[in-house]
Amino acid sequence: MNWTPLVSIEQLDAIREASNQVPQVIFKHSTRCSISSMALNRLERELAPENAVFYYLDLLQYRSVSNEVAEMFQVHHESPQVLVIKNGTCIYDESQYGISMQEIAEQIA
Repeated sequence: MNWTPLVSIEQLDAIREASNQVPQVIFKHSTRCSISSMALNRLERELAPENAVFYYLDLLQYRSVSNEVAEMFQVHHESPQVLVIKNGTCIYDESQYGISMQEIAEQIA
């Protein structure tokens, strides 16, 4: 799995813009949560689609970025959470046990 660290609010504008060409996937991870660790491990065991860019957000370390993700893409904050961004908007979000690479792949196909 090739994660791009999401560490600044400025990256979010670039993610939204880039989503017009290639789907962008944001995984919001809580390093203190066992469910979040399980979701991360499940994603990393699967083959990620090549036609998307995957971002990893440590929401404890970068809380302000996490808050801006919720605001910019108009989703309710959850942890763990995955968002698929296409054409500047969030077309899919899932949390906790519902997170799976297969679902992500279906959304970006």
